[in-house]
Amino acid sequence: MDYFNLLQWPAMVINILSVWLLTYQAKRMRHTGFLFSLLSNVLWVIWGWHVEAFAVLGLQLALATINIRGARKTD
Repeated sequence: MDYFNLLQWPAMVINILSVWLLTYQAKRMRHTGFLFSLLSNVLWVIWGWHVEAFAVLGLQLALATINIRGARKTD
């Protein structure tokens, strides 16, 4: 069994949770959302590298950059 393929599921769940947290008015919850989104980006990059999905890698790196910017702005 290829355990790397199982990374898709936690990456997806964490991504959905992060977007949900980003909708909160509370600064702390939004900041947590950005951190969860970064975790999701890391999981997608690991999975994308393993399956050689280079478009996914590019997308996740771009989204991670945007998430880092968002996390800094919530401080």
